[in-house]
Amino acid sequence: MLDLRYVRSNPDVVKTAIANKGEKAELDTLLRLDEELRALLGKAEELKAIRNTESERVAKLKKAGEDASEIIEKMRAVSAEIGSFDEEISELRANIHAQLITLPNIPHESVPVGRTEDENVVVRTWGEPGSLIESPVPHWEIGEELGLLDFARGTKIAGSNFPVFIGDGARLARAMIAFMLDVHTKEHGYTEVSPPFVANRDSMLGTGQLPKLEDDMYRCEGDDLFLIPTGEVPVTNLYRDDTLPESDLPVMRTAYTPCFRREAGSYGKDTRGLMRIHQFDKVEMVKFVVPETSYDELETLTANAEDILQRLGIPYQVKELCTGDLSFAAAKCYDIDVWAAGIGKWLEASSCSNFGDFQARRSGIRYKPAGGGKSTFVHTLNGSGVALPRTMVAILENYQTERGTVVIPEALRPYMDGREEIGAG
Repeated sequence: MLDLRYVRSNPDVVKTAIANKGEKAELDTLLRLDEELRALLGKAEELKAIRNTESERVAKLKKAGEDASEIIEKMRAVSAEIGSFDEEISELRANIHAQLITLPNIPHESVPVGRTEDENVVVRTWGEPGSLIESPVPHWEIGEELGLLDFARGTKIAGSNFPVFIGDGARLARAMIAFMLDVHTKEHGYTEVSPPFVANRDSMLGTGQLPKLEDDMYRCEGDDLFLIPTGEVPVTNLYRDDTLPESDLPVMRTAYTPCFRREAGSYGKDTRGLMRIHQFDKVEMVKFVVPETSYDELETLTANAEDILQRLGIPYQVKELCTGDLSFAAAKCYDIDVWAAGIGKWLEASSCSNFGDFQARRSGIRYKPAGGGKSTFVHTLNGSGVALPRTMVAILENYQTERGTVVIPEALRPYMDGREEIGAG
């Protein structure tokens, strides 16, 4: 959420951000409501000042034994008017908050301006796109041939785009999760948490999924809980309404969670195989930092995700997202795309974002400066470290052999009983 004082003082900046992000928000309505509120607050304060003055006068009259009934009657009318103003003020504040939470975060000045993903900027690459064999098949073919994936049974259980991982497919997924958590906790400095996989409205609002993305979420109506779309939601909300001492920062957390997304806007996009599914596993990294270091922390966060892919030997490219492809809540974001040789495409496997104080304002996450002074909002960051489906796609497609097997990346072999291939023997 943006600071209302900032919005009031910088309407043109906010309007530009709304336009550059391709968002819809009624900024003029918000500013009008804000003017009405300030005018009403002024009137209410004037009446309260009159009431205070007259109350003192009544007290003096009573002490002198004089009649104060006329003044008291007038003050009853003033109090009633103040009560009416207070009701209007409360309603206006609620309406202002409802408008304020629809304003997107303002992109950092370094973010390239653009409308679509075609205007994202590749900032670096690692590895050479390719595979072990000349003509690898798509992952859905090799996955079903080796008994790793069963799309038909997943559809029978839950509907389309809910795959079943079987045998070595399930084992590979478990190995990837354990490997990533071990690297992040033992080498990158994160502390592992295992959060709930559902979240309430306050949590979803805090990280910015609500109100905009409600149609893309799975909701448990009876409890008004949402299946989490990303581990970012519960992990960030660990510290909702908390004030952390500066000496504790940065706070770094990592978590494995399943993620659930209806993908309501994905109709017509490529949804075959593991490309775009409704339930998937992901290891998330979340940071709570002081504002002065947040953009350096973004670079480190992104490097942590890249380290996972380098250890897996998967070629990738890092893209800086343009304003039009930036999420509602992010101030700056890097996407990491892995190369999938069987389908010949780059696939997003990680998204690493700095939200500035946008989420912290919505969630009430502050820190107390070490040198004293007023508590202020932290900056929050998160990134996939990494998402499993498309990373698994890259492994299944890039590591195929002429024998129809799949080589297990060396980093995962300790988690697979030392085996070197899937499908051998």
